Amino acid sequence: MVKKLLIIGIVWPEPKSSAAGSRMMQLIELFIKQEYQITFGTTTSKTTNAYNLESLGIIEKQIELNSSSFDDFIKEFNPDIVLFDRFMTEEQFGWRVAENCPKALRILDTEDLHSLRKGRQHAFKENKPFDTIYLFNDTAKREIASIYRSDISLIISEAEIGILKNQFKVDESLLLYLPFMLDEIAEETIKNLPEFKSRQHFVTIGNFLHEPNYNAVLYLKETIWPLIRKQLPKAELYIYGAYASQKVNQLHNVKTGFLIKGFVDDANEVMQYAKVCLAPIRFGAGLKGKLVDAMQNGTPCVTTTIGAEGMFGDIKPNGFIEDEPQNFANKVIQLYEDEELWKEKQQNGYKIINTRFSKSYFQDRFMSKITEITQQLNKHRQNNFTGQMLQHHALQSTKYMSKWIEEKNLKS
Repeated sequence: MVKKLLIIGIVWPEPKSSAAGSRMMQLIELFIKQEYQITFGTTTSKTTNAYNLESLGIIEKQIELNSSSFDDFIKEFNPDIVLFDRFMTEEQFGWRVAENCPKALRILDTEDLHSLRKGRQHAFKENKPFDTIYLFNDTAKREIASIYRSDISLIISEAEIGILKNQFKVDESLLLYLPFMLDEIAEETIKNLPEFKSRQHFVTIGNFLHEPNYNAVLYLKETIWPLIRKQLPKAELYIYGAYASQKVNQLHNVKTGFLIKGFVDDANEVMQYAKVCLAPIRFGAGLKGKLVDAMQNGTPCVTTTIGAEGMFGDIKPNGFIEDEPQNFANKVIQLYEDEELWKEKQQNGYKIINTRFSKSYFQDRFMSKITEITQQLNKHRQNNFTGQMLQHHALQSTKYMSKWIEEKNLKS
């Protein structure tokens, strides 16, 4: 019997634009490997950067908010698993899934903890230390409720697992640590990567719709890059990323070597050209795709404590972790000029990818968890009374609000 998976996405996956898009494609690859029949549904329109899922044999489905047409669709498709790609899609469609396909396993992929990212951003803007006052925000109330309503939530960072267990007191049985699932970097691949002497200049990359990325570029422009440029007057910084707005493009300055390049089709190519990757991220959550890109392409990186969170474990980083601007700039210059140090940090990056993000290990772990929960789904849900309670209230409130909106739309 063919197993069926419905993925409900906030947007169509864009693996060339964001780490979230890459993450989704890793999950899709796993379910294709397990021979699932997959439908991907979203309420949003396709962009030019969206991946052609039909080329993988996946059915693309435009779904509607506040419409009983979704009920008809999901009852007919009757999936074994429904995967929500962020807590917002679980809020919008979770109650409909629970009502129409109660036996379907409901999985939430958090991508990163949105409440953590927003809380840190709020604290940063107010120039205050981040603490539980900022963590326990309104987004957290929604996000944690979504985690409880789901049968299992995929958490991309060990640090976020710790926050959910220790600060929010979420039961471990509802959480699965599932970081990026990456191919091992083979020795042959390493041999073919450009060496220290054939590389030049600096690089950073990131989707500009993501506020932490724009803030990091602004921080580079105003504070860090002038410190680097003072000691390396001919150096250039190449800044790549999808959806560069006018406020981003106006940062471009040829005279100072601060070069906004915008969207790049192949991140690997620009990473391999550069000698050092810069990632001065001051707030955010999850794992940073730019650090993964750097390590996969043998490019040492200088980042911050926030940037490094959940990335390296007990392994030495593929560069340096510095939060103070002058120290950050000094480490960048040290990496840029010291070939032996550069090679040492490069090797750390390969080790991190191959040790901490093994595709085969985490794929097997995820599928084992799905089997385990599916075999005792009723018991698993009974042990989660908080989830049952929140599901009940979601059905009572979200359901009737949605039906009221639908009725109103039909009359207008």
